[in-house]
Amino acid sequence: MTGVIVLLVGVALAYTNSSVQANLAASDFNSAQQFMQSVGKSVDDVAWTVGRTDTIAYATRYGYARYLPSALNYTVYVKTVGSSSYQFFATYTVGVLMYQIPTFQYSILNGYYRPVLPTSSSTLTLSGTTAPIARIFNVERLGTTDGSFIRVVAAPDIRYVNATVSAGGSNVFYVKLFLPILAAGQFPNKVPSITVSGVSLGISTWDKVASLNVTVSFPSASQGFDATFFHFPSLYQIITPPTGYSDAVLEFYAGTVSASLGVP
Repeated sequence: MTGVIVLLVGVALAYTNSSVQANLAASDFNSAQQFMQSVGKSVDDVAWTVGRTDTIAYATRYGYARYLPSALNYTVYVKTVGSSSYQFFATYTVGVLMYQIPTFQYSILNGYYRPVLPTSSSTLTLSGTTAPIARIFNVERLGTTDGSFIRVVAAPDIRYVNATVSAGGSNVFYVKLFLPILAAGQFPNKVPSITVSGVSLGISTWDKVASLNVTVSFPSASQGFDATFFHFPSLYQIITPPTGYSDAVLEFYAGTVSASLGVP
């Protein structure tokens, strides 16, 4: 009888420990969603001011931050007034930041996906001056080359803002595109934190624009980070300036941001 009681107590303790660990891992994951939103805001804060730096600390038991280089490739093509075809404008390769927990510690469902910010969208770019500069989403994927994880991802995206300028009898429509280029910084991993720093800001222009074609592709698709991982609503977007203006001008702002992990 005593042996049976000891066995039952051992089973109960094992179940209790497992339940506590699962709750702690779930708490980590829930906290990471707010943390990665803060990371996205910090990237936006530093991307357009060279030399600006921000560090975002986090607390964790089971997860950790990771930088994935060459995750997304944005390419822009321009069709000018009077032309029947698009011309290459520029291409930009960016990394992404992730907070990840091994699925043996916490799991919802293989293939699970939920957008965090924005909660919904129908176009590749994110429109408006207050639009986020990164898509934040949850995703669980088994079988990526680095292992099986549930993740909260901050993936840089293009912000689309338009403006009109009237002067000297001309009326010009501006298509302004903003993209933070996440680049590798330092990775001492001494403390749980992400540091982002504005490194450079490049501005490219093109006038007499009839339409733009913005596309995204996935250089790390062979590692499992493909279109089904990122869940963009579309892999391209056509932007057509309205008629009635003396000119339409594209301005592309590319802000290089170094991302460092665990800098004390």
